[in-house]
Amino acid sequence: LSTLLQAGVRIMDSLEIAANTAGNWVVESAIQRAKTSVSKGKTLAEPFKQEKHMPNMVVQMISVGEQTGNLDTMLGKIADFYEDEVEQAANTLTSMIEPLLMVFLGGVIAVLVIAMYLPIFNMANVVGD
Repeated sequence: LSTLLQAGVRIMDSLEIAANTAGNWVVESAIQRAKTSVSKGKTLAEPFKQEKHMPNMVVQMISVGEQTGNLDTMLGKIADFYEDEVEQAANTLTSMIEPLLMVFLGGVIAVLVIAMYLPIFNMANVVGD
C-alpha cells in the first residue's frame, strides 16, 4: 500500500490492489471494509479500529499518517516494522532447528557406524569360537 501511494496511485485503487494481493482472507476483508468506509468519506484509520485482528499500533500510525499528510511514509514504517519482526522470527526458528538437525544427523551416523561394525564383531565371535 505504501509503495502504491508513493507511486501516485489513488487511495481507492491502492486499497483494491492491496486487498487482492494480501494473500490472507482476514487482511483482504479488512482492507475491503476499509475501502468501503473510505468511499463513504471516513478516514482510513476508522474502519481498522473496529478490526479485532488489527494491532492498535498500526491503527495509531495510520491515523498519524493521515493527520500529517504522510500516510505513505507511515505505511512504509509499518511495513518495515513487520518485515523486521518476520526476519527476527525466522532467525529464531533457524537457530532452534540447527541444533536439532545436528542431533538427528549424529544419530543417523551412529546407527550407520553400528550397522557397519556389528557384522565385523559377530564374525570375530564366530571365528573365535
